[in-house]
Amino acid sequence: MATRTSFTIFTVGLLAAAVLIASAMPGTGLSRAAAAAEEEKTAPTQSPAQPRAAPQRSAPRVAAPQRTAPRVAAPQRAQRVATPRQTTPRVATQHRNGPSARPAASARVARHPKAVPQAATPAGTHASVAPPPAARVVTPQGSRAVTASSLRGAPARGAGRTVIRGQNYSAWRNGYRVRHGNSWETFVALSTLGAIVVGSGEYYPYAYISAPQDYCQGLTEDGCELNWQQVRTMEGDIVDQCVAYCPWQ
Repeated sequence: MATRTSFTIFTVGLLAAAVLIASAMPGTGLSRAAAAAEEEKTAPTQSPAQPRAAPQRSAPRVAAPQRTAPRVAAPQRAQRVATPRQTTPRVATQHRNGPSARPAASARVARHPKAVPQAATPAGTHASVAPPPAARVVTPQGSRAVTASSLRGAPARGAGRTVIRGQNYSAWRNGYRVRHGNSWETFVALSTLGAIVVGSGEYYPYAYISAPQDYCQGLTEDGCELNWQQVRTMEGDIVDQCVAYCPWQ
């Protein structure tokens, strides 16, 4: 009984010493317990914690595949292939006096035209040409006096010049044209007119003179004879024209 009493007293003393020590030290556990009690009184009552909703994750968008229309290739035109033509060799047939014989098919026989024999021309002679017209006998009109200037040296192409009784006229040895009616007429070549015979002399056509009939008379200074006559044209007409005939061509 005395043991219990002594133990109780010892325990009470330890507690008292502990309280004294605790009160002497600032920020002790007692003050901490009091502060915690005050905070619990002032803190609002909190509802029990509710579970947080899990964040919703949106499903990834899957893009629909785009379908492209298939490309249709344009039809290709078929190329034409030329088929080589097979040619059959031609075979010429030769006629013989004896029995008929067929030539070989592999060889082509050419037929040559028969040559026509031509008459041999003697050496030193020219080929035959159309003979010039025969000389005509002409009786000059008017006097035999010299009425015109010289004609020798007139150009073979284009117009020359001569003076008859003080009047100027042109002399043409080739391609002379005149106005006849409503069209132009071109005289034939002088060589087709032929020569003329006056007295004992022979004269040859040398030039066309543009003089009228009244002035186409007499002789030139170099001995040519002026003669008025009808001349055929290239168009087929016949026109009166003055022609000079000279003793030389």
